[in-house]
Amino acid sequence: MGTEPVVPLLLRLSIPSIIGMSVQSLYNIIDSIYIGRISTEALSALSLAFPIQMVLIAVAVGTGVGTSSLISRLLGEGNQERANIVAAHVVLATIFFGILIGTLGYFFSEDIFRFITDDPELIRLGEEYIRVIMLGSFAMFFPVVASDILRGEGNTFVPMLTLVLGAVLNIILDPFLIFGIGFFPRLEVAGAAYATIISRFIGGIFIAYLIFKGHNQVDIKYKGFKFDFKIIQDVYKVGLPAMVMQLLASIMIFGANTIVGMYNTVAIAVLGIYFRLQSFVFMPVFGLAQGFMPIVGYNFGHNKPDRMMKTIKFGILIAFGFTTAGLIIFQIFTAPLIQLFNDDPELLKIGVTALRRISIAFPIIGPAIIGSTTFQAIGKGLPSLIISFSRQIILLLPIMYLLGRVAGLDYLWLAFPISEGMVFVVMVIWLKRTLNNAVANM
Repeated sequence: MGTEPVVPLLLRLSIPSIIGMSVQSLYNIIDSIYIGRISTEALSALSLAFPIQMVLIAVAVGTGVGTSSLISRLLGEGNQERANIVAAHVVLATIFFGILIGTLGYFFSEDIFRFITDDPELIRLGEEYIRVIMLGSFAMFFPVVASDILRGEGNTFVPMLTLVLGAVLNIILDPFLIFGIGFFPRLEVAGAAYATIISRFIGGIFIAYLIFKGHNQVDIKYKGFKFDFKIIQDVYKVGLPAMVMQLLASIMIFGANTIVGMYNTVAIAVLGIYFRLQSFVFMPVFGLAQGFMPIVGYNFGHNKPDRMMKTIKFGILIAFGFTTAGLIIFQIFTAPLIQLFNDDPELLKIGVTALRRISIAFPIIGPAIIGSTTFQAIGKGLPSLIISFSRQIILLLPIMYLLGRVAGLDYLWLAFPISEGMVFVVMVIWLKRTLNNAVANM
């Protein structure tokens, strides 16, 4: 990571993650398409469950980002033994989180959903889904964290295979478990959750074998293991802000669901459709970030500012290309995208307006993701957290509410591009100053 030409290296490390994340987002879309065929209520219930699922994603992503950043920096400093110990600690952390979330899901999943809505049908459908997801949360945590252990050493191919395996199995299992094809029971919304957990569990077995038995740079062993709380601190110094950023996304989605739900439940379904479709635009950028982070972290740790800055430059350009292409697709093919899920006339009417107005901000979101990842790669997670909090909580939700009250449902969607644009300016200034200081100290 310190000598190969930057662009080929970035592409080589990123393409597997881009493929894996794209397939992952495809699963999310297909999952919702199947649920949409049941009813718009089922689609709305899945949208309301999404913020809860985002909390689980936050735990996995926060732990994984902190792990990948720390391991890449330790390897860049030549501290192989410490990197091995970090990997051993975070595997135990995923077991702890899996037990904790599973227990909460078993006892409190219905209560959690009653807090979100008072609609009896949405509570019934949502609780069926989220109980299974929470009980099987370890199957969601472990593949993510194990993949980030490998990404920290620059291995993005195995994480790609793990993502693709899980997503493809999920896509295959969905119709059988949702609609009861063949000897499978018809489980409807719960079937989508079972398909998710089963496929993630199989993906977890696959990557567990490779990280414990494979020939990797990072070697995980528990013989003579001693718990070191300083390692957990170092992981979450970067990982906790990333985790909180994901939690903020959960709060944002919950708040947005509440605001649009003031108009009707169909608007909630539209918001759920948007978040799933936008993942197909943004997941490739997150895949790019997975390959981008270890290169930046390694060269930062190795005091190579020119390589670090060149990586950042090309990362931003590639991300801009991805999200600008997303803007074009959302503007031209809006109606067909909505009709993939359900052909309800009201869903189509609200959805076309929503997608076209929200997607205006897409071109700047790609560079913003890379900017946030840059902060994390050099061990500064706090700026990413502050920027994310400002965009999603301080600006987006109040602007949504005010635009809705003043101009109605059709105009509250403009809160997305307005908040993104305002925060993007702040991020550019902050990142430039941070990088200038980092380079000056190398």
